[in-house]
Amino acid sequence: MSDNNKVKGFFNMGEFGNYFVRVFQKSDPNQKSNYNLRMMHGINKISIVVFLLAIIFWIVKRFI
Repeated sequence: MSDNNKVKGFFNMGEFGNYFVRVFQKSDPNQKSNYNLRMMHGINKISIVVFLLAIIFWIVKRFI
């Protein structure tokens, strides 16, 4: 196994992890979108950011 594949395998997050990356990317301009879908993705973005901030705060508070 080459070094590149080892690194790629280490950072492989699977389908669930890829959602967190995909939700912050711009959608396909050819795909039809509506207001409800945009709001849902916006709320998901806010939720992910707040969750990550809470985890970071908890780790800092726990170890410092």
